[in-house]
Amino acid sequence: MNEQPSYDRFPCIAAPAAPDSFWQGWESILERVRGEASRGARLLAVECYPGVFVDEIARVFAEALRPDLLLLTEDCYREPEEIARMVGRDLTGDPVFGRINGFTIRDFADPSRVAAQGGRLSNASGSLVAIVGTGTDLLAPHPDLLIYADLPRWEIQQRHRTNQASNLGARNPDEAPALKYKRGFFLDWRVADRIKKGLLGTLDFLLDTTDRDSPKMVTGEAFRNALRHSVTRPFRVVPFFDPGPWGGQWMRDICGLDEEAPNYAWCFDCVPEENSLRFDFGGACLEVPAIDLVFRHPRELLGEAVHARFGAEFPIRFDMLDTMGGGNLSLQVHPLTEYIQDKFGMAYTQDESYYLLDAADDAGVYLGLRPNIDRARMIRELGEAERGDRPFGAREFVNRWPAKRHDHFLIPAGTIHCSGRNSMVLEISATPYIFTFKLWDWARLGLDGKPRPIHLEHGLANIQWDRDADWVAGNLINRIQRVAEGPGWIEERTGLHEREFIETRRHWFDGPVPHETRGSVHVLNLVEGASAVVESPDGAFDDFVVHYAETFIVPAAVGKYIVRPLPNGASKCATIRASVRVCQ
Repeated sequence: MNEQPSYDRFPCIAAPAAPDSFWQGWESILERVRGEASRGARLLAVECYPGVFVDEIARVFAEALRPDLLLLTEDCYREPEEIARMVGRDLTGDPVFGRINGFTIRDFADPSRVAAQGGRLSNASGSLVAIVGTGTDLLAPHPDLLIYADLPRWEIQQRHRTNQASNLGARNPDEAPALKYKRGFFLDWRVADRIKKGLLGTLDFLLDTTDRDSPKMVTGEAFRNALRHSVTRPFRVVPFFDPGPWGGQWMRDICGLDEEAPNYAWCFDCVPEENSLRFDFGGACLEVPAIDLVFRHPRELLGEAVHARFGAEFPIRFDMLDTMGGGNLSLQVHPLTEYIQDKFGMAYTQDESYYLLDAADDAGVYLGLRPNIDRARMIRELGEAERGDRPFGAREFVNRWPAKRHDHFLIPAGTIHCSGRNSMVLEISATPYIFTFKLWDWARLGLDGKPRPIHLEHGLANIQWDRDADWVAGNLINRIQRVAEGPGWIEERTGLHEREFIETRRHWFDGPVPHETRGSVHVLNLVEGASAVVESPDGAFDDFVVHYAETFIVPAAVGKYIVRPLPNGASKCATIRASVRVCQ
C-alpha cells in the first residue's frame, strides 16, 4: 500500500426524483397513505418480504388508518406442521443443504382458510380494508393501492440471529440461525422472489423496512426510475462484513470496521442476492435489495447473452476472505456441475479463484493433491478426523503453495483447496455460494462454540483425484499472459480455467485505460493504488470514484468506459476485471 485508503462502507447512488416522492418515518408515511385512502383507495395491500415485521406494520396501519377490516395473509396459510411436511423433502435433513424447488405462495395456502378470509373481504365491499403479509394476492390480486415492504437478506439474517424473525409459514424464532438461513435460501426467498418479480412493475409505493426505527417510502415511479438509472453507470452495492472462526484483522484497518468484533472473516462486496443498494433521494437514503435491480433490468445489467444463459441471476460473485492474523479456511471442495444439478437442483456450480490482495511472508494456498498419495488412506483419515479420533494431516495429502500479493490461483470445481493463514484473498467466483463441502476444519469450533458441519460424503464424491501438483502448477497458478497494451497501461489475462465461464483481466496503469463491456456485465476491484476514477468517454454518466479494495459493477449497457488514476492517487494502479466468457 502506498497511501492510506478510504474504503467506502456505505456507497450511495444519486437517484433522480420528483418532488413529493419520498417519505421518512411512520408519521409522514402514514399521512401519505391516508391521503390515498381519502382519494378513493379502499382496498390497500402491503406485500411483505419474509423477515419484515408484519405484526408491527399491521399495528401501525390499523392505528393510523382505522380500517373497517384488517386481514393478515398468515391467516390463510396451512398450519406450520403441515407446511413442514410439504417442504421436508426439498429442505432435507442436512443442516446446510437443501434442494432448489418450485414452491409458490399458493402451496402455503389452505384453500378453506383463503375462502373464509375471502368471504370476510366480500362482506366488507366498499369499506376501507387493509391486507398485510406475504402473498396478498391470495385475497386481492388487484388492490386499489399496493405497497411493497422490502428489506435486504443481510438484514433478514440479523433478525434471524437475534430471534426476532421466523421463516415463512413457520413459528421458529428460536431455531438455530443457520437452519433459518437454510430455509430462507431454499424456500422463503424463492417463494417471495416469484411474487416480487411480478410486482416490481406495478407497485404504487416501495417501503424500506431495513431500519426498524426509521422506515422510508418512495413512490413506485421514483423507485423504478432509480433502478433504471443504475444500469446506465458504474455502481457499488453495500458491502457487509462478518466474523468467522478463521477470521483475520486486515479488513478491520483497511475498511474502518468496528473494533468490538473479534475478527472479520468475510466481506461480501458483490453478492447481489444478499447485498443492498442505497439510493440518495435529495439527501434522504433508501436501502433496497440489490436483487431488485437484477429482476427489473436483467438485460441491461447482465447483457443479452448473459441473460439468455443465466436468466435474472447475477452470475459473478466477488468477496474478500481475511486470514491475516487468523487461521486456515476449512479444507474444501465445490461440486461438479452434474452433481450440483442432480443433488441440489442448481443450474451451475461454484467455480472460483483466489486473487491475493495481500499476503504475509508465510502465506500459502492449499490447492490440489500431492503426487502419488494413498487415496484409500486419505479417505480413511478424513473419516477418522470427522469422528474426532485424530487430526487430519493435510500437508501429507494436499499441496501447499507459497502465496504473495497479486498471485492468482484458479479453482475449478472438484479441486481440493483452501486459503492458508496470513492471506488476504479476493475471491472471484460463480454465484452458487453456499455449496462448499468442508472436508476438514482443523479441529476447531465455530463462533457459536459448536463444530461446523463437515460434508465428507459430498466432498469425496467430487474430488478430482488427478489434479496433482504437476497439473495444478501447469493449469491453475498464475496463468498470466499479456494480451494488450497502450499508452500508460498493460492488460493481462489471468484466467480463469477453461472449465470456468468467468474471464478475468488485470490492468496495470498510470494513465487512462479504455474498457468496453462487449455485451457482458463487468465486475472490477481496485487491487493496487489508493483511488481511481471511472469515466464515460462521451459524458453518459458522472465520474465515479473507487478506492483500494472496493468492488464495483459496470452494467453491460454502459458499453465503453475509462478507468484512470486520480491525480492525487498512487502513480501506479491495477484493477482485476471479471466478465462472462461466452460474451468475449
